[in-house]
Amino acid sequence: MSDQPSQPPNDRFKAEMPDIPGLSGPAPKPAGAGGPWLVMAGLAAVLIAVLVGGKILSKARRAEAVPAATPQIDVPAPVPDLTASVPVASEQDPVIAVISELKPWGTKQFSFHNRTTGENVAALIVRLPNGSSAQASGYWSFAMKPAYGNCQLEYIDDLQRLRSDYGYQQARHPMVGNPCSRSLYDPLKYAAIPGGVLARGAVVQGSDLRPPLGIETKIHGKEILAVRME
Repeated sequence: MSDQPSQPPNDRFKAEMPDIPGLSGPAPKPAGAGGPWLVMAGLAAVLIAVLVGGKILSKARRAEAVPAATPQIDVPAPVPDLTASVPVASEQDPVIAVISELKPWGTKQFSFHNRTTGENVAALIVRLPNGSSAQASGYWSFAMKPAYGNCQLEYIDDLQRLRSDYGYQQARHPMVGNPCSRSLYDPLKYAAIPGGVLARGAVVQGSDLRPPLGIETKIHGKEILAVRME
């Protein structure tokens, strides 16, 4: 029998593995298996995707919320109310102006209260050049609506406009015109109306049948009163 100690049978032929630089220690983690930088990059990519998606969704919602543009429709301007912000001559208060307000061919708008119809009629007073300012004959007051028709009369002191717009080459002083019929009324001429009465404002051009509806005026001290409409 041998005196040498016995060794385990499995260890008898085991060879010791030498240490090789780079291969010693635990096995390295495979690429892409982790790491703080990789996790942060992934979170940043998710955050960017969420932000971009949110902006796209917000724009889509705003586009749906904006109503379609409606086409604009041109509405004709309303006819101005010539009875607004002017003196109203009534039975209780017939004063429409004072004589110092009007110079020859000067005008002033006023409104005459028609007791028969209960409405206020737009009117105009003209200071005539050939009469006294202290006498009623020095003025001509009339309704701005012609006796027939619904057009609004206009006072024209631009002689060139009388020639160009109305074609009246004989214009020598202001006149009253009807822009609908192109008729002209001469403040210095009279015309007979039914009843054998002479009315100021004879028609010198156009198809209108008679002068404008006259309004009687009176002078009381320095005040001009409108007292009656024909």
